Amino acid sequence: MSSQNSSIKVSVTKHNGLGNDFLVLDRREASALSNAQVSEIDWPNTARNWCNRNTGVGADGLLLLGRVNANTLTMRLFNSDGSLAEMSGNGIRCLVQAAQMADGLTSEVEYAVTTDAGERRVVVTPRANDSQTVDASVDMGPIGTLDEPMGWATLECDPMRPVMHISVGNPHSVVGVEDVAIVPLKELGEKVPQINLEIIEPGPEVNAITMRVHERGAGITQACGTGACASAWAAVQWGLVPASANEVIVHMDGGDVKVRVNEPRSGSVTLIGPAQFMSKHVVEISL
Repeated sequence: MSSQNSSIKVSVTKHNGLGNDFLVLDRREASALSNAQVSEIDWPNTARNWCNRNTGVGADGLLLLGRVNANTLTMRLFNSDGSLAEMSGNGIRCLVQAAQMADGLTSEVEYAVTTDAGERRVVVTPRANDSQTVDASVDMGPIGTLDEPMGWATLECDPMRPVMHISVGNPHSVVGVEDVAIVPLKELGEKVPQINLEIIEPGPEVNAITMRVHERGAGITQACGTGACASAWAAVQWGLVPASANEVIVHMDGGDVKVRVNEPRSGSVTLIGPAQFMSKHVVEISL
């Protein structure tokens, strides 16, 4: 690579999943670059620059969309601070909407998406009355248990509060509270920055919970898809919603998703929610 500073201009699309917004770069935009050049791009710094809400486009993260074939995609996610994330339930819906729009598809389509957390299958359904929005159903894979994260004791949780440390391909800690609105979530989340921290309360519907989230690498966000899955799973285990509930509605600041527990197989979850195209931007990749 040349020692002289240079750059290329590429187009990115901006999407949001219930206010959790992402920039999507289709790797075909960088097709003029050699493999060596692509491999040397500083993606963490690129993500920080593009996602900066003061000097860049602004977003919670950058998604790199790769293509294996017509219905098989790859996804890499860099948070707004440049850190790499294994998986995002909102992000993957935004990624497949970007693919569906680029492919010019106006009917339901299924994609297999390889992520750093494994393969996820996503069914995308365009809305007949809203060309900017799709609904997507994501097989989020198995739920796993995690050890208590380092530094957890600094949160000084009441030992009577229900707590669950869960993997949805990425790490989550879910805490049951009486009122999510009064918890100092930013302060608590910053004490355990290596995990996604969710606080939940039951209701208001019998099969619903209300959730707020402090995301690893992004801070407080309007919504979190993997966090909704972790929270729904915990809520069923704790009896906050009936075990017989077919779907758990998860209310977040940005809107609602549905989580089907033990579907499509026992021990796994399916996430159902929207993705919305927002805008298109021309940005620069430094080489």
